[in-house]
Amino acid sequence: MSRIGKNPVAIPAGVSVKVENKEIIVEGKLGKLVQPYADVSIEVGEGHVVVSRPSDAKDHRAKHGLYRSLIDNMVQGVSTGWTKQLELVGVGYRASSQGQKLELALGFSHNIVLNIAPEVQIETVSDKGKNPVIKLTSFDKQLVGQVAAKIRGFRPPEPYKGKGVKFVGEIIRRKAGKSA
Repeated sequence: MSRIGKNPVAIPAGVSVKVENKEIIVEGKLGKLVQPYADVSIEVGEGHVVVSRPSDAKDHRAKHGLYRSLIDNMVQGVSTGWTKQLELVGVGYRASSQGQKLELALGFSHNIVLNIAPEVQIETVSDKGKNPVIKLTSFDKQLVGQVAAKIRGFRPPEPYKGKGVKFVGEIIRRKAGKSA
C-alpha cells in the first residue's frame, strides 16, 4: 500500500471538494482548481478525501500517491496559497514589476520583460545593501513553480562566484577557481 496514497486529505473550513465527470473540483477563498484523473477512485467524506486504487498494478500504484498529492496541493493552495521567492545575486542585477509585467536586468545587453499569468501575484523587494527578491504568490502550486523556474532559467546561478537567479535558501555548490 502506498504510504502517501493511503493518508486521507483533510478539508479545512471554507473549502469545497467535488468529484464529477472524472474531474476533481476544489474551490476556496483564493480560487478554483480543476484536475482530471484516471485509474483511481476518489471518495469525498465529511471533512476528508480518500483516494483508493482498484488493483496493485504498477500504473495504479503510481497514480494512487500522485492524485492524493495533487488533491492535497490543491486544497492547501485554495485555502492558504503557495509562495516562491527568488533572489538576484550579482552586481547590477535588478527586478521591477508593474502590474503583471516583470522587468529584469540580469547583465545582458537588454532588459528582459516577462508577462506573468494573472493567477500569480508578483512583488519585488529591493532593499539597500541586500540582493533584490522576487516574491511569487498563487493558489496553483504548479503555476508558481513553472513561473519561478522560467525566471531562474534566464540566468541560473553559476558555481564559481554564485551569481545568478536562485531560490531563497537554495545552497549553491561552489567550485574552486584556477590555481596558478
